[in-house]
Amino acid sequence: MTQEPSTTNWYEVVQKPHPLLIVISGPSGVGKDALVKRMKERNVPFHFVVTATSRPPRPGEVNGKDYIFVSKEKFREMLEKGELLEHAIVYGEYKGIPKSQVLDAIASGKDVIMRLDVQGAATVRKLIPQAITIFLMTSTEEELVRRLSMRHTESSEALAKRLAAAKAEMERLPEFDYVVVNKDNELDVAVDKVLSIVTAEKCKVKPREIKFNLQVQK
Repeated sequence: MTQEPSTTNWYEVVQKPHPLLIVISGPSGVGKDALVKRMKERNVPFHFVVTATSRPPRPGEVNGKDYIFVSKEKFREMLEKGELLEHAIVYGEYKGIPKSQVLDAIASGKDVIMRLDVQGAATVRKLIPQAITIFLMTSTEEELVRRLSMRHTESSEALAKRLAAAKAEMERLPEFDYVVVNKDNELDVAVDKVLSIVTAEKCKVKPREIKFNLQVQK
């Protein structure tokens, strides 16, 4: 008995664009912002989601590029209008992802990169189960403590709270798809690992199909 030839055009199937949603997460101080900044400097072809936050800018940060800096009143207004994909209160300040940036980029076929704290990554995982979640970490706890201490932007009490939160967040590493160690002075190595993860996902026979479960709310 002869087998009927396949009518599927596998060349079209394989080359069909499958935009990915990549979440870069991890405790404070592991270098999420630095990693994303370096990826932008290397002109990787992704859409980088800009997070809205009520905290004041740090030295060198640019509104609309590094973060969307808004007042707490404006943030609450965005929340009431349903403009945020996810949101959280982090160390007394609001942070959230504007829906339009993610939805519009995915619809246009672009891969999307977003940086989130561990709590935000869990929310996105519920909303978009096909998202690729990458946990960024330092090589040692001592290295993390040193990085946080070098900021000199917080009181000793605030720093102690941030360190305690970082230890708790480390326990959630098993919830993620991948882990990347961001060692001191090896930022490009960490970037290369993230790009390798994206490349591997693009080569899957059954690629991820991004679907939004916007009925799930935080």
